[in-house]
Amino acid sequence: MTTDLYPEDMTGRIDLEALKEPMRRGGIRTVMAAIPDMRGHLKGKRLNSLALLERLGDFGGNRVAEACAYILATNADMDPLSGFDLTSWSDGFQDMGVDADWRSLRMLPYMSSLALVHCDAVDLDGTPIEVAPRQILRRQLERLAGLGYQVKIGLESEFVLYNGPEPAVGRNIDYDFDLPPQTATFLGHLETVLPDAGVPIEAVKPEGAPGQFEVTFPYTSASPLEACDNYTVYRHALRHTAQQHGMTASFMAAPETGVGSGLHLHLSLWRDDRAAFATASHRDMPTEAMGHSIAGLMGAMPHLAPFFAPTTNAYKRYASRHSFAPYFMSWGPDNRGCAIRVTGHGQGTHLEVRLGGADANPYLLTAAALASIAHGLSKKLTLPPPCLGDAYADRSSLPLPRDLTEALRDFQTSALAHDLFGTPLVVHYSRAAQAEVDEQQRTVTDVERRHLATA
Repeated sequence: MTTDLYPEDMTGRIDLEALKEPMRRGGIRTVMAAIPDMRGHLKGKRLNSLALLERLGDFGGNRVAEACAYILATNADMDPLSGFDLTSWSDGFQDMGVDADWRSLRMLPYMSSLALVHCDAVDLDGTPIEVAPRQILRRQLERLAGLGYQVKIGLESEFVLYNGPEPAVGRNIDYDFDLPPQTATFLGHLETVLPDAGVPIEAVKPEGAPGQFEVTFPYTSASPLEACDNYTVYRHALRHTAQQHGMTASFMAAPETGVGSGLHLHLSLWRDDRAAFATASHRDMPTEAMGHSIAGLMGAMPHLAPFFAPTTNAYKRYASRHSFAPYFMSWGPDNRGCAIRVTGHGQGTHLEVRLGGADANPYLLTAAALASIAHGLSKKLTLPPPCLGDAYADRSSLPLPRDLTEALRDFQTSALAHDLFGTPLVVHYSRAAQAEVDEQQRTVTDVERRHLATA
């Protein structure tokens, strides 16, 4: 059985033949060849369009560039690190191939004469690099396809908008339409930019913390790979548009003490164009497929925390009391305190995985969820009882890891993590997590200076 990992009829995409003439005439001067890195940020090269046309013989191939492999083996500051098998000082930080996925090509309307294409990281002989986030997601989609299922997802993103050092709005603005003019103008601009860049949106709303907003994307409109590609464009567009309005956007999971921003994953499984999770109401007993899927998520996701909470800051979002971020690994019908929420009705019944922080890589978050679901389906795991009350008082469920050190230790030693993703991949992302822990342990913080400077 095959699965269409990236449908051809994608909204907002560019026909390659129609693109050649504007590239020759200078209407498109630059093509941004972008590889999502371990943090889900776009890294790559800005390619001159005429040189690109000449190199490819009018799009006769996919290899658009070569780049240092450390794009996939570094920390947030792009420091060259040792300890990665992919590349390090021991082999001179060699090049890798950058192969364009032309189906993802789009214009960026918020940047002059510039197009963007998502690219895959490959060895110079064309072999996919397995630790690349797009490839990791592909492998898990293939695993579920082997079980007879296709996947539909949608992402729900929270961020905090700042005007200088302060939040753009200094109060709880949840669901509020009365926003400062500068903020309202920014949101209107963003709602225009995203669809024009081929990123469909469902809704934009203020959230509960000062300056916090939420953007949701329709979960039935895209394949998982396309949805994650769209999300990386959304982040790029959001930051660029905010700067145009004199503001900045933060995707920290805990941007302020007591504030949490998440990246929630909505997903459903389909078989032969039929929804495998469909029930009359989310409060009905889950279907067999949904039950095994939830059981898989409950059993596997706690061992995969570096994939959905990759930074030390991410664990400050998991508060023990009424934070709308999960504290225990629980599930329940329409319960926003749970890690896994069942929502929707009929064909739209689906799961909301609420574990990811705003700093999560969407490809890795989705891959971790799909691997967990495949585990539950293949092993026919038994569904534990739901949480029907206050999820923060549910002592029957296991707590999430308290910090990245605990999460890393579990990830490294978990036989299940190694089984689902393979030891080389676990070792690679463990090295990245350890680099994050090491950086935080040796960095003197503002809290230390404030509390200890005169001690």
